[in-house]
Amino acid sequence: METKRRDPTPDLFRTLDVDRQEGERIAGPPVGFWKDSWIRLKKNRGAVISLTILILLFALAFVIGPLLSQYSPYAQDLSRRYAGPSAGFWFGTDNFGRDMWTRVWEGTRVSLYIGFLAACLDMFVGVTFGAISGYLGGRVDDVMQRAIEILNGIPYLVVAILAMVVFKPGIITISIALGITGWTYMARIVRGRMLQLKNQEFVLASRSLGAGGSRLVRKHLLPNSLGPIIVNLMFTIPAAIFAEAFLSFIGLGIQVPDASLGSLISEGAGDMRFHPARVGVRVSAATGDALPWVRRICRRR
Repeated sequence: METKRRDPTPDLFRTLDVDRQEGERIAGPPVGFWKDSWIRLKKNRGAVISLTILILLFALAFVIGPLLSQYSPYAQDLSRRYAGPSAGFWFGTDNFGRDMWTRVWEGTRVSLYIGFLAACLDMFVGVTFGAISGYLGGRVDDVMQRAIEILNGIPYLVVAILAMVVFKPGIITISIALGITGWTYMARIVRGRMLQLKNQEFVLASRSLGAGGSRLVRKHLLPNSLGPIIVNLMFTIPAAIFAEAFLSFIGLGIQVPDASLGSLISEGAGDMRFHPARVGVRVSAATGDALPWVRRICRRR
């Protein structure tokens, strides 16, 4: 039996009784993306503690640490060489009588610079390259990905050695080596995210309303890719710091009398047997580990 379809008329609907004050109380004020992120960050106790430690580390490296000592990290005085930790020299001195406290914070500044450089390269070069490659696709994507594969085929150490041949070993050499190959993994992550999101419904709806390619990427695709970007960024920064320390340790990075955490550990490696106090303070400051065995060795001597 066929039923007759009835067109909707106003008499078929009735207005619900809504308390406007209750509705306003439940709704709350509008919250933007960055404000919502800050609220979520404050609720995460581990993230707040980590952020506090990072701020303290930056303050010690750039402001507080150097002010707590009257000595320059480059001032040499052979009469005080291999001095142990004291009120005047908190971390003792090295074989040239230089204050290890200021040299450790000098090396920390270099490591923080390298980490900041890696983050900037990832955020600007890697994200931009990956977003363009993934959004345009086709032949442009093929060409750009082949360029990344060529860069990835060159080992990082080979790039550092080639840079050292052209320039003298130092912070410029590490920056060039990091700038050539450090952003490629982030570009691949962002490119894959672009390919995943660019054909979804919200992008098609935005395009149908007249949004251009640049607006789609900036307002829709990149904000929805922040999760993988931030996670990869947190892995890139310590990896870049470790790479700088490794290059300085083997003599391809920061050279004496300049200081970095890698060069400080390299200098201390030769004094492990005869001057354990100085080496223990240096390694514990560079790695953040307490070395109680150093104190026991010093007492025995």
